[in-house]
Amino acid sequence: MKRIHTHLRSPKHNQHGIALIFALITLVILLIGAVAISRSINSSQFTIGNIGFKRDLTNQGERALQIAMDAVRTGPLAVVTTRNTNLTSANYSATLLATNAQGIPNALLSDTTFTTVGVASNDITVADMGVTVRYVIDRMATATGGCSSSTCTMANQTVFGGGSSEWINSQTNSGAANNANPSAVPEQPIYRITLRVKGPRNTLSFFQSTFTTN
Repeated sequence: MKRIHTHLRSPKHNQHGIALIFALITLVILLIGAVAISRSINSSQFTIGNIGFKRDLTNQGERALQIAMDAVRTGPLAVVTTRNTNLTSANYSATLLATNAQGIPNALLSDTTFTTVGVASNDITVADMGVTVRYVIDRMATATGGCSSSTCTMANQTVFGGGSSEWINSQTNSGAANNANPSAVPEQPIYRITLRVKGPRNTLSFFQSTFTTN
């Protein structure tokens, strides 16, 4: 009887081909992961830089806020009668300024409109940082002239009158209903200041606050 010899081919060549495919897939996955990590790091650094940049613009805005408030309280606008009319040299309007839908005065959105309210020489410039701050001050009033509750938004400041249960406001004394109290703090007109902080790359930030003179 003849023997039939069967020769089986070694699978080594096939195994080498499959290993190469898996190695390529692993390499692609590693490359994708490396790119993703690199982009994540760049994005994080960019975000951190933006946060620091915005914080600096806020700090510069606070400087201008104090300057503008000093102008009203102790500067060219310290006299009440002066605040009854517009004063362009102090970036001041005795009536509410027109604003956009977000409440930002148009005078800070247009250089042409700004010239009717203030002067560019009042801008605060931080040369070494490339930051410029512009501000406008307006009285929350519908008409020029002396303020009253019918033309101005007033702050009715309430204070303690001495007793733990006694309150005094500008209209009445709590000890007697509808009894005028001459020692009470009078109503105060409310003023609004709006800042535009312009930084590098024409970045703009706006800040707004209201205050009284006392």
